[in-house]
Amino acid sequence: MTRPVITAFDWVPDFAKGQVRDLRVRWILEEAGQPYDVHYLSQGAQKAPAHRALQPFGQVPTYQDGDLTLFESGAIVLHVAQRHGVLLPTDPASRARATEWLFAALNTVEPPIMDHAVATLFERDEPWSKPRLPAIEARIAERLGEVAARLGDRPWFDGDFSIGDLMMVAVLRIMEGSDLLAAHPTLTAYVERGTARPAFRRALAAQMAGFTGEPPAGYAEWAAKGEQA
Repeated sequence: MTRPVITAFDWVPDFAKGQVRDLRVRWILEEAGQPYDVHYLSQGAQKAPAHRALQPFGQVPTYQDGDLTLFESGAIVLHVAQRHGVLLPTDPASRARATEWLFAALNTVEPPIMDHAVATLFERDEPWSKPRLPAIEARIAERLGEVAARLGDRPWFDGDFSIGDLMMVAVLRIMEGSDLLAAHPTLTAYVERGTARPAFRRALAAQMAGFTGEPPAGYAEWAAKGEQA
């Protein structure tokens, strides 16, 4: 029986370690007890034709299992959960709600969080970044308030831990250590419960162990420029 193969980076900046989206795929595979192999890419290789044949947007992760190739972390997580029967309720309505929360994490909660990353990290030197921050942070605060209100005092969104919780925890932990997340103790506790799961700890350790590559040319200059800003 073949093992699935995922793609991941062999190097990322320190701020991205533990956050690259192959972590989400590693996590669901660990929850499923499914061994996997990793094809590591150096920075820049993700834009090469060979990888674009698997991932048209030149990103990671991808997932290959026999004749099946998938990209997009949400699609991969959902596929693995369905294939292995993990983190998905058997009741159709409950299964639909778990899937709903997976999409909510990706489509509703993550976009403003990633806007924040763009403004504070990737495009921090652009003249429009600082003026945009107040509006971005207001949107994040609104979304986190809505998520916290729906979660309430429950440990998970709908019964047992599901793929919806896996993805929501993965998204919310991008904001770990921020005042925006700290303003909602129910969400910080929620993230702590999710990341305390043994499968998450194994997935995180595996991702961190894979960062053995070297930064691309020009990275040191870019990083130094940011420190001076």
